[in-house]
Amino acid sequence: MLLIADIHGNYEALQTVLDVPYDRAVCLGDIVDYGPDPDRCIDLLQKKNITTIRGNHDNAVAFKVDCQCGYRYKHLSIATREYTWKILDRAGMKYLQKLPLLIKEEIGGKSFYFTHGSPRSMFEYIKPETSDEEVLRMIEGAAEPVEADFLVVGHSHIPMNRKIGNLTIINPGSAGQPRDGDTGASCAVFDTETGEVEFLHLKYDIDAVCAKIEERMPHAEELTGILRRGY
Repeated sequence: MLLIADIHGNYEALQTVLDVPYDRAVCLGDIVDYGPDPDRCIDLLQKKNITTIRGNHDNAVAFKVDCQCGYRYKHLSIATREYTWKILDRAGMKYLQKLPLLIKEEIGGKSFYFTHGSPRSMFEYIKPETSDEEVLRMIEGAAEPVEADFLVVGHSHIPMNRKIGNLTIINPGSAGQPRDGDTGASCAVFDTETGEVEFLHLKYDIDAVCAKIEERMPHAEELTGILRRGY
């Protein structure tokens, strides 16, 4: 199973991660904002029939509300959202509006809870440094009980595989906006038989994406700098 998250309008990165062989793929949300091709990313996810969660940026675009993202990049989020609204047609907006906030499934005898941020809120970050106690509070505050072997999230843009009690928490990192210092498109491959996770950072045509940002988007220097640094 291929796990992807936080595409953020980066079509070239999305194409690259979807070239990884998989029998099933799940996207943990945030298709839009920051990048030049939100419409093409939505179209590709639909064409490939990929199960997708609604992220906080998808929610902000779809319902015209605050994304409640981190302070460091919030001005970029607001500015590029105006761009995103110009790019998306009505069908793209409806697609975002209808995305689920969580999905619970059993695959290969293992139970999964897929959501964007934390089980309690799409706006909360579960990071490698988040304490076990804080994560447990997020789990206990969930509207839908987290009765699963695996909690799979996005939002932080940082790959993670950690265990708290009997629960394994996986974050594939960000395909289109890595924040871990690696400029490759991040994703994860989950072996549904063994439960093992392999994290990948795949090279893609960053220059092509940056050229489109410079041609079309506000705050281009900041946006391209993030992609070229990987944070």
